[in-house]
Amino acid sequence: MTDPLPFVIQATVAGLAAIAAGLINALAGGGSLISFPALTAIGLPAVMANITNTVALAPGYLGATVAQRQDLEGQRRRLWLLLPAGAAGGLLGGLLLLQTGERLFTQLVPFLILFASGLLAVQEPVRRWVQRRSERRGRPPSELWAVPPVFLAAIYGGFFGGGLSVIVLAVLALTLEDSLTRLNGLKQAVAFATNLTAAAFFLFSGQVAWALAAVMAIGAILGGALGGRLASRIQPATLRTVVVVVGVVVALIYVLRT
Repeated sequence: MTDPLPFVIQATVAGLAAIAAGLINALAGGGSLISFPALTAIGLPAVMANITNTVALAPGYLGATVAQRQDLEGQRRRLWLLLPAGAAGGLLGGLLLLQTGERLFTQLVPFLILFASGLLAVQEPVRRWVQRRSERRGRPPSELWAVPPVFLAAIYGGFFGGGLSVIVLAVLALTLEDSLTRLNGLKQAVAFATNLTAAAFFLFSGQVAWALAAVMAIGAILGGALGGRLASRIQPATLRTVVVVVGVVVALIYVLRT
């Protein structure tokens, strides 16, 4: 076995990866496809890396929800229905992760990364489809229909998290009639509830690399702020393509390593 990397190197790599993840999440989404592999690259076991990543990036979900709080006006009933579903799914997903075991989760990692990369790749087509659907007129379906698919999406989010926002937006568009802006705000709130519940559950798992999580949390906040400043200079589609390619390459590396 090789000796673990010095903490200074681990913290530097994790911090830089978190800055990149925060920036990418602010501009295009998919930051976990950068930060999670970075944690495994510096020596963290896959389950611990996933849990640490979830805890460290939780502030970013809060920031996104606060930024779109105006889009949640008039959606109180939906929040009462869907936030508990997101929280319960995140909790169940976290529980499944801890029960999966290191070996099995390591085997699942490349497929999870590929799935998340695929979701990121279809993000814009999904967004356009949601926009077209929101422009139609018709009788809105019962909001109760949104609860089961949101719950299932949240289970995935608690288990891995990459691409959670895309899944949630898609299921909301399938089950609710509303504008893209309002559905996007609702998506942020559901994703935050999912991530927060999973992160809170992981606090007592003994699998959080706390020092690295603290460094990453600061890095993610800085990256998000930087992303806000660069929003007018970087094309999200270009950045999204880069992240998808990186995700596919990383997944292939994991396959070759196992």
